[in-house]
Amino acid sequence: MADATTSTDIRLREGSSIAQRLVMSGFAAAVALCFTPGLFTQDILEIVISVVALLVGAGFVVGIMLAPAVVWIITPNEILIGRQSPFGKLRTRIVAKDDITGLQVPGSKRVKARFQLVFTLASGERLTSPPIADVTHVRDTVARIAAQFEVPNVEEPVNPLDASNPEMHLGEPPEAFSARDIRIVSLVAVALSAVPYAYKLWRGWPPTHVDILLLPLGVIAAFAVHRYANLVTGAFWIIREGDIRVERLWGDGTPRADHIEGHEVKTITLDRRGRSEDEHCIVTIRLRSGRRFRSPRIGSRVEARAVGTEIVRRLGIAAESNKI
Repeated sequence: MADATTSTDIRLREGSSIAQRLVMSGFAAAVALCFTPGLFTQDILEIVISVVALLVGAGFVVGIMLAPAVVWIITPNEILIGRQSPFGKLRTRIVAKDDITGLQVPGSKRVKARFQLVFTLASGERLTSPPIADVTHVRDTVARIAAQFEVPNVEEPVNPLDASNPEMHLGEPPEAFSARDIRIVSLVAVALSAVPYAYKLWRGWPPTHVDILLLPLGVIAAFAVHRYANLVTGAFWIIREGDIRVERLWGDGTPRADHIEGHEVKTITLDRRGRSEDEHCIVTIRLRSGRRFRSPRIGSRVEARAVGTEIVRRLGIAAESNKI
C-alpha cells in the first residue's frame, strides 16, 4: 500500500503477496529437488549433500511462506502498527506521539533510493518502519512526520531521486575498467581455454577436437573482453525538467551520452529484471525511432512507479504514451 496522499495519514507496508510467496517458494523447492537423485546413490558424500540441500530448501520455503506482513499507519497523534503472519492472528501496537523522542532516516545499503523511518522512544526502544513507498517525496514525508510529532533536529535524507532536486539521479556515473584489469581477465580467458590442451600434453594423451577447439574460443573471448568490457558498466540517468541525459561508455571506455525528450517517447512502462518485484523493477522508455532505454535498477514496483510518474511529469509525456 503506498503512502496516502489524499488524507492526513501516511501508510507504509512491507511484505510480499501470496502470489509472490508461491513463486519464490516454488523456485526454492525446485532447486532443492534437483539434489534428490543423490539420495538414491551409494556415495555417502552425495547423500549428505542432498540431505543438506533439501533441508536448506525446506528452510527457505518455510521462511518465505511464514514471513509476516507489516503495516504502519502514521496519524498526527500516534502510530498504529499491525503485524500478521499468513497463518497467525493480527497483532497491533499503538505508539503515542508523546512516546517519540527521536527520528532518523537511514538509507538502504542494498537499494540506494530506499528509506525507512527509525523512531526512538522514551524508553530507549527503536522502531524501524517499512520502506517509504514514494521515493520521490522522501524529504516532504520526513519533514511532515517530524513536524507533526514535534521531533527536533531531524537530519534531511540524501535522496538522489527526490522530486525537490533539480536533477534526479538513477544509478552511478560509469567508470571504465583499468587497462590492467582488462589484460588480466583476457589472460585468464586464454589460460582457461588452454588448460585442457596443456593437461593432455602433460599426461602424454592426444588432445581431442574439443580441446583444440577451445584454444581459438579462448582467443575470441579475450578479444571480446578487451574490446567490449566497458559496455557492461551500466548507465547513469540524469532526469531533468524537459529531458533525460543517459550516460554510458563505449567498449573502448570513451564516454557516450544520449538525450531523451518527452515528444520522442512512444511508451514508458515498468518492467521487472529478475525474479523479485520487491528488488528488481526498472523504468523502460521506448522512443518513436525504435530505440529503447532501460533504467538502472530502482527497487520495488511501487518505488519504480513513483519514479516513472515523476519522469512523466518532468518530460511532459503524453497520456497515451504513459503505460505505468
